[in-house]
Amino acid sequence: MIKATGLVRDFGTRRAVDGVSFEVEKGTVLGFLGPNGAGKTTTIRMVAGFLPPTAGTVHVKGINVADDPVAAQKSIGYMPETTPLYEDMTVSGFLRFLAEVRGFSGKERDARVDRSLERCFLEPVRNQTIDTLSKGYRQRTCLAQTLLHDPDILLLDEPTEGLDPNQKQVVRDMIKAMAAERVVMLSTHVLEEVEAICTRAIIISGGKVVADDSPASLKTRSDQYNAVTLTAEGRDIAKALEKLPNIGNIQTLEDGKIVAFAKGGKSIAPDILEAARSNHWKVSDIKVNEGRLDDVFRQITATEDTTKREVA
Repeated sequence: MIKATGLVRDFGTRRAVDGVSFEVEKGTVLGFLGPNGAGKTTTIRMVAGFLPPTAGTVHVKGINVADDPVAAQKSIGYMPETTPLYEDMTVSGFLRFLAEVRGFSGKERDARVDRSLERCFLEPVRNQTIDTLSKGYRQRTCLAQTLLHDPDILLLDEPTEGLDPNQKQVVRDMIKAMAAERVVMLSTHVLEEVEAICTRAIIISGGKVVADDSPASLKTRSDQYNAVTLTAEGRDIAKALEKLPNIGNIQTLEDGKIVAFAKGGKSIAPDILEAARSNHWKVSDIKVNEGRLDDVFRQITATEDTTKREVA
Protein backbone atom coordinates (compact mmCIF):
# COMPACT_ATOMS: atom_id res chain seq x y z
CA MET A 1 0.00 0.00 0.00
CA ILE A 2 2.90 2.38 0.79
CA LYS A 3 6.48 1.88 -0.35
CA ALA A 4 9.05 4.54 0.53
CA THR A 5 12.56 4.08 -0.85
CA GLY A 6 15.58 6.14 0.17
CA LEU A 7 13.63 9.28 1.06
CA VAL A 8 15.80 12.36 1.54
CA ARG A 9 14.64 15.89 2.25
CA ASP A 10 16.93 18.87 2.61
CA PHE A 11 16.02 22.34 3.80
CA GLY A 12 18.95 24.47 2.73
CA THR A 13 22.03 22.98 4.39
CA ARG A 14 19.96 20.95 6.89
CA ARG A 15 19.04 17.35 6.09
CA ALA A 16 15.72 16.67 7.82
CA VAL A 17 15.18 13.17 6.39
CA ASP A 18 18.14 11.00 5.48
CA GLY A 19 17.53 7.82 3.50
CA VAL A 20 14.25 6.62 5.03
CA SER A 21 12.79 3.41 3.57
CA PHE A 22 9.79 1.32 4.63
CA GLU A 23 6.80 -0.61 3.30
CA VAL A 24 3.32 -0.79 4.85
CA GLU A 25 0.65 -3.39 4.15
CA LYS A 26 -3.13 -3.24 4.51
CA GLY A 27 -4.47 -3.63 8.04
CA THR A 28 -1.40 -2.05 9.63
CA VAL A 29 -1.53 0.77 12.16
CA LEU A 30 1.98 2.17 11.90
CA GLY A 31 3.26 4.47 14.61
CA PHE A 32 5.92 6.76 13.18
CA LEU A 33 7.62 8.12 16.25
CA GLY A 34 10.68 10.04 17.29
CA PRO A 35 11.86 13.07 19.23
CA ASN A 36 10.85 16.57 18.18
CA GLY A 37 12.77 17.46 15.04
CA ALA A 38 13.48 13.85 14.08
CA GLY A 39 11.83 14.11 10.65
CA LYS A 40 8.41 12.58 11.34
CA THR A 41 6.25 15.34 9.92
CA THR A 42 8.55 15.87 6.94
CA THR A 43 8.30 12.17 6.04
CA ILE A 44 4.50 12.15 6.39
CA ARG A 45 4.30 15.19 4.12
CA MET A 46 6.39 13.47 1.46
CA VAL A 47 4.20 10.36 1.60
CA ALA A 48 1.12 12.59 1.25
CA GLY A 49 2.55 14.32 -1.80
CA PHE A 50 2.46 17.63 0.07
CA LEU A 51 6.25 17.98 -0.02
CA PRO A 52 8.54 16.71 -2.82
CA PRO A 53 11.54 14.65 -1.72
CA THR A 54 15.06 15.86 -2.47
CA ALA A 55 15.84 12.25 -3.37
CA GLY A 56 14.09 8.88 -3.19
CA THR A 57 10.59 7.79 -4.11
CA VAL A 58 7.19 7.10 -2.57
CA HIS A 59 4.72 4.72 -4.20
CA VAL A 60 1.10 4.58 -3.04
CA LYS A 61 -0.75 1.52 -4.35
CA GLY A 62 1.88 1.31 -7.08
CA ILE A 63 1.59 4.97 -8.11
CA ASN A 64 4.69 7.15 -7.90
CA VAL A 65 3.52 10.12 -5.82
CA ALA A 66 5.95 12.53 -7.48
CA ASP A 67 4.92 11.50 -11.00
CA ASP A 68 1.15 11.55 -10.45
CA PRO A 69 0.29 13.14 -7.09
CA VAL A 70 -3.41 13.60 -7.87
CA ALA A 71 -3.92 9.92 -8.67
CA ALA A 72 -2.02 8.89 -5.52
CA GLN A 73 -3.89 11.34 -3.33
CA LYS A 74 -7.24 9.81 -4.31
CA SER A 75 -6.26 6.90 -2.06
CA ILE A 76 -4.96 9.09 0.80
CA GLY A 77 -6.74 10.81 3.66
CA TYR A 78 -4.29 13.29 5.17
CA MET A 79 -4.71 15.00 8.53
CA PRO A 80 -1.92 17.53 9.13
CA GLU A 81 -0.89 18.41 12.67
CA THR A 82 -2.63 21.75 12.20
CA THR A 83 -5.55 21.36 9.81
CA PRO A 84 -6.87 24.61 8.36
CA LEU A 85 -10.44 25.05 9.52
CA TYR A 86 -12.81 27.74 8.31
CA GLU A 87 -13.97 29.12 11.65
CA ASP A 88 -17.19 30.69 10.38
CA MET A 89 -18.41 27.49 8.70
CA THR A 90 -20.57 24.91 10.41
CA VAL A 91 -19.13 21.41 10.76
CA SER A 92 -21.46 20.01 8.11
CA GLY A 93 -20.88 23.01 5.85
CA PHE A 94 -17.12 22.57 6.09
CA LEU A 95 -17.41 18.89 5.18
CA ARG A 96 -19.79 19.62 2.30
CA PHE A 97 -17.32 22.16 0.94
CA LEU A 98 -14.43 19.67 1.06
CA ALA A 99 -16.58 16.92 -0.44
CA GLU A 100 -17.26 19.23 -3.38
CA VAL A 101 -13.53 19.95 -3.68
CA ARG A 102 -13.12 16.16 -3.92
CA GLY A 103 -15.57 16.14 -6.81
CA PHE A 104 -18.74 14.92 -5.10
CA SER A 105 -22.11 16.62 -5.47
CA GLY A 106 -25.80 16.16 -4.80
CA LYS A 107 -26.98 13.07 -2.94
CA GLU A 108 -23.57 11.41 -3.02
CA ARG A 109 -21.95 14.45 -1.41
CA ASP A 110 -24.59 14.58 1.31
CA ALA A 111 -24.35 10.84 1.96
CA ARG A 112 -20.57 11.04 2.34
CA VAL A 113 -20.85 14.00 4.71
CA ASP A 114 -23.44 12.19 6.82
CA ARG A 115 -21.29 9.09 6.95
CA SER A 116 -18.21 11.05 8.07
CA LEU A 117 -20.25 12.83 10.73
CA GLU A 118 -21.51 9.49 12.01
CA ARG A 119 -18.09 7.81 11.97
CA CYS A 120 -16.52 10.64 13.94
CA PHE A 121 -19.42 11.12 16.38
CA LEU A 122 -20.04 14.67 15.18
CA GLU A 123 -23.83 14.54 14.89
CA PRO A 124 -24.39 16.61 18.07
CA VAL A 125 -22.35 19.51 16.64
CA ARG A 126 -23.07 19.20 12.91
CA ASN A 127 -24.78 22.63 12.81
CA GLN A 128 -22.34 24.44 15.13
CA THR A 129 -19.80 26.84 13.72
CA ILE A 130 -16.25 25.59 14.03
CA ASP A 131 -15.15 28.54 16.17
CA THR A 132 -17.47 27.30 18.95
CA LEU A 133 -16.04 23.76 19.07
CA SER A 134 -13.86 22.28 21.77
CA LYS A 135 -10.38 21.00 20.88
CA GLY A 136 -11.69 17.43 20.81
CA TYR A 137 -14.49 18.20 18.35
CA ARG A 138 -12.08 20.19 16.18
CA GLN A 139 -9.77 17.18 15.97
CA ARG A 140 -12.69 14.94 15.07
CA THR A 141 -13.77 17.42 12.38
CA CYS A 142 -10.24 17.26 10.97
CA LEU A 143 -10.41 13.48 11.00
CA ALA A 144 -13.85 13.48 9.38
CA GLN A 145 -12.56 15.38 6.35
CA THR A 146 -9.94 12.66 5.73
CA LEU A 147 -12.71 10.06 5.39
CA LEU A 148 -14.98 11.78 2.88
CA HIS A 149 -13.56 9.90 -0.13
CA ASP A 150 -13.23 6.59 1.79
CA PRO A 151 -9.44 6.37 1.33
CA ASP A 152 -7.38 3.19 1.68
CA ILE A 153 -4.60 5.08 3.46
CA LEU A 154 -4.88 7.46 6.40
CA LEU A 155 -1.92 9.70 7.24
CA LEU A 156 -2.44 11.31 10.65
CA ASP A 157 0.05 13.78 12.09
CA GLU A 158 -0.21 13.99 15.90
CA PRO A 159 -3.96 13.17 15.85
CA THR A 160 -4.48 13.43 19.64
CA GLU A 161 -2.17 16.36 20.36
CA GLY A 162 -3.64 18.65 23.03
CA LEU A 163 -6.61 16.43 23.88
CA ASP A 164 -7.64 15.42 27.39
CA PRO A 165 -7.56 11.69 28.30
CA ASN A 166 -11.24 11.13 27.48
CA GLN A 167 -10.95 12.85 24.11
CA LYS A 168 -7.79 10.89 23.31
CA GLN A 169 -9.56 7.63 23.98
CA VAL A 170 -12.42 8.56 21.65
CA VAL A 171 -10.00 9.34 18.81
CA ARG A 172 -7.97 6.17 19.46
CA ASP A 173 -11.11 4.04 19.35
CA MET A 174 -12.09 5.68 16.08
CA ILE A 175 -8.68 4.96 14.55
CA LYS A 176 -8.76 1.31 15.64
CA ALA A 177 -12.26 0.89 14.20
CA MET A 178 -11.15 2.26 10.83
CA ALA A 179 -7.87 0.35 10.62
CA ALA A 180 -8.98 -3.15 9.63
CA GLU A 181 -9.44 -2.38 5.94
CA ARG A 182 -6.86 0.38 5.62
CA VAL A 183 -3.34 1.44 6.28
CA VAL A 184 -3.15 3.96 9.11
CA MET A 185 0.15 5.78 9.52
CA LEU A 186 0.34 8.22 12.39
CA SER A 187 3.24 10.32 13.56
CA THR A 188 3.58 10.91 17.27
CA HIS A 189 6.04 11.43 20.09
CA VAL A 190 3.55 10.03 22.64
CA LEU A 191 4.60 6.47 23.45
CA GLU A 192 1.31 5.53 25.11
CA GLU A 193 -0.32 6.25 21.77
CA VAL A 194 1.85 3.66 20.09
CA GLU A 195 1.15 1.03 22.75
CA ALA A 196 -2.59 1.76 22.67
CA ILE A 197 -3.32 1.49 18.95
CA CYS A 198 -0.30 0.57 16.82
CA THR A 199 0.53 -2.85 15.42
CA ARG A 200 3.94 -1.68 14.24
CA ALA A 201 6.32 1.11 15.20
CA ILE A 202 9.07 2.85 13.29
CA ILE A 203 11.40 5.01 15.37
CA ILE A 204 13.14 7.79 13.50
CA SER A 205 16.02 9.78 14.96
CA GLY A 206 18.19 12.36 13.24
CA GLY A 207 16.27 11.77 10.02
CA LYS A 208 17.09 8.04 9.93
CA VAL A 209 15.08 4.91 10.76
CA VAL A 210 16.69 3.42 13.87
CA ALA A 211 14.07 0.75 14.74
CA ASP A 212 11.19 -1.00 13.00
CA ASP A 213 9.20 -3.63 14.91
CA SER A 214 5.98 -4.30 16.79
CA PRO A 215 5.60 -2.38 20.08
CA ALA A 216 5.64 -5.68 21.98
CA SER A 217 8.91 -6.75 20.35
CA LEU A 218 10.48 -3.35 20.95
CA LYS A 219 9.69 -3.65 24.65
CA THR A 220 11.78 -6.84 24.86
CA ARG A 221 14.84 -4.59 24.35
CA SER A 222 14.11 -2.85 27.65
CA ASP A 223 16.26 -3.56 30.71
CA GLN A 224 12.93 -3.98 32.49
CA TYR A 225 11.84 -6.85 30.24
CA ASN A 226 11.11 -9.98 32.33
CA ALA A 227 12.28 -8.21 35.49
CA VAL A 228 10.44 -9.55 38.54
CA THR A 229 9.14 -7.49 41.46
CA LEU A 230 8.81 -9.68 44.55
CA THR A 231 7.06 -8.99 47.83
CA ALA A 232 7.98 -11.71 50.30
CA GLU A 233 9.01 -12.47 53.87
CA GLY A 234 12.06 -14.58 54.60
CA ARG A 235 15.77 -14.61 55.39
CA ASP A 236 18.43 -13.28 53.02
CA ILE A 237 16.09 -13.12 50.05
CA ALA A 238 18.24 -10.68 48.06
CA LYS A 239 21.41 -12.69 48.65
CA ALA A 240 19.72 -15.91 47.59
CA LEU A 241 18.40 -14.31 44.40
CA GLU A 242 21.82 -12.96 43.49
CA LYS A 243 23.08 -16.55 43.23
CA LEU A 244 20.56 -17.51 40.55
CA PRO A 245 22.32 -17.80 37.17
CA ASN A 246 19.90 -15.76 35.03
CA ILE A 247 19.57 -12.79 37.38
CA GLY A 248 21.86 -9.89 36.60
CA ASN A 249 21.03 -7.32 39.24
CA ILE A 250 19.00 -7.00 42.44
CA GLN A 251 17.38 -3.80 43.70
CA THR A 252 15.68 -3.40 47.08
CA LEU A 253 13.02 -0.68 47.12
CA GLU A 254 12.13 1.55 50.05
CA ASP A 255 8.90 -0.37 50.69
CA GLY A 256 10.83 -3.62 51.02
CA LYS A 257 9.98 -4.98 47.59
CA ILE A 258 12.80 -6.62 45.67
CA VAL A 259 13.30 -6.15 41.94
CA ALA A 260 15.33 -8.80 40.13
CA PHE A 261 16.57 -7.95 36.64
CA ALA A 262 16.97 -10.69 34.05
CA LYS A 263 20.19 -11.31 32.12
CA GLY A 264 19.49 -10.96 28.43
CA GLY A 265 15.74 -10.75 29.03
CA LYS A 266 15.51 -14.42 30.06
CA SER A 267 12.49 -15.66 32.00
CA ILE A 268 13.43 -15.69 35.67
CA ALA A 269 10.04 -15.94 37.40
CA PRO A 270 10.06 -19.79 37.56
CA ASP A 271 13.52 -19.77 39.14
CA ILE A 272 12.43 -17.20 41.71
CA LEU A 273 9.31 -19.18 42.61
CA GLU A 274 11.39 -22.32 43.03
CA ALA A 275 13.83 -20.44 45.27
CA ALA A 276 10.87 -19.15 47.32
CA ARG A 277 9.51 -22.67 47.71
CA SER A 278 12.82 -24.24 48.71
CA ASN A 279 13.70 -21.42 51.14
CA HIS A 280 10.19 -21.26 52.62
CA TRP A 281 9.67 -17.58 51.83
CA LYS A 282 6.19 -16.26 52.34
CA VAL A 283 5.36 -14.65 48.97
CA SER A 284 2.50 -12.14 48.98
CA ASP A 285 3.00 -10.71 45.49
CA ILE A 286 5.09 -11.34 42.39
CA LYS A 287 4.93 -9.39 39.14
CA VAL A 288 6.73 -9.88 35.83
CA ASN A 289 7.53 -6.70 33.89
CA GLU A 290 6.73 -6.80 30.16
CA GLY A 291 9.29 -4.08 29.42
CA ARG A 292 9.00 -0.33 28.98
CA LEU A 293 8.76 1.28 25.58
CA ASP A 294 9.95 4.62 26.95
CA ASP A 295 13.22 2.99 28.12
CA VAL A 296 13.81 1.58 24.64
CA PHE A 297 12.90 4.89 22.99
CA ARG A 298 15.39 6.81 25.16
CA GLN A 299 18.09 4.24 24.54
CA ILE A 300 17.64 4.22 20.77
CA THR A 301 17.38 8.00 20.40
CA ALA A 302 20.04 8.88 22.97
CA THR A 303 22.25 10.54 20.38
CA GLU A 304 19.45 12.76 19.05
CA ASP A 305 20.21 16.46 19.36
CA THR A 306 17.24 17.64 21.42
CA THR A 307 17.87 21.25 20.41
CA LYS A 308 16.69 20.49 16.88
CA ARG A 309 13.17 21.44 15.92
CA GLU A 310 11.06 20.08 13.10
CA VAL A 311 10.95 22.34 10.08
CA ALA A 312 7.37 23.56 9.66
